[in-house]
Formats: sequence, C-alpha cells, structure tokens
Amino acid sequence: MGFNIVLIEPEIPMNTGNIGRLSLGSGSKLHLVKPFGFELSDKRLKRAGLDYWKHISVFIYESIDEFFSKNKGKNFVYFSSHGAQDYCAIDYKDDMFLVFGKESIGLPKNIVTENSNLVYHIPIYSAHIRSLNLANAVSIVVYEGIRNIKTHSNKK
Repeated sequence: MGFNIVLIEPEIPMNTGNIGRLSLGSGSKLHLVKPFGFELSDKRLKRAGLDYWKHISVFIYESIDEFFSKNKGKNFVYFSSHGAQDYCAIDYKDDMFLVFGKESIGLPKNIVTENSNLVYHIPIYSAHIRSLNLANAVSIVVYEGIRNIKTHSNKK
C-alpha cells in the first residue's frame, strides 16, 4: 500500500521535510516539482525529515510539464481550497497520485480548472483562516486514504 505524494513548487523546507518523513512512514513515494523555494541541501529540510531522508523514495522534476509527461495516464486527484468535493469522497486507490500546490497560492489555476471533477478540498470550519498548513493537509489526506483502502479491503 502507498500513494504518490506530489508537491508542486514547494516553498517551505520544513513542510517538505515533514512530508518526506510522512511519505516514508506511510509507504508512499514523494514527487517534488521545481522550482523549489529552498535548496534540497537546506538543513531545515533535513532536520524536519530527521535521519529518514536517505530512505525516502523521492522523484524530482524540473517542471510541471515534465512531471505530467513522465506520469501520463496515472490516477490523479488534486487538492485545493477551491475544490467542490470533500476529500472523504475520494475513491482512494493504491498508487494514486495526490497532488498539492505550493504553500502561498496552492495549485496553478489551469490545473484546478482543467481537472475540476478531480479537485477536492479539506473542510475548514473557521472564517479566521484561509488554509491549513501543507504538511498537515497532506497528512490528513494520506491517512484518510489508508483508512479508506483498509476499510474497503476488509469488506471483501
């Protein structure tokens, strides 16, 4: 079991480090799409990922176009505060690509528009915040996906 966690243009090294650790702990692969808001050698990235970073399955892409070209035909879902569907409604599948945008502005608008039927959101129950921390959002989605897959496999 495992997912493909995709971060498009991540900006904050500590988030990416935490998500790297999460990818390892959940049996997932991490896909990082440039440009980054940090260097991969950043000590904050390494500190957040602890000594696990060397064990994480990481794929790095020079651009969004390269990422989609290399992963054409895969099973994608996207996450945005502009998604019309709740993340709990996803029919999670093993090896699914869970795509998240950068911390400051999220996914590029064209990705949200062109894939509107595959864009999901995590509900926020306060008018005082615009979004959740990226590492927290990824954690919520990944472990809901694991729970969902385990629940469905136990019913068979």
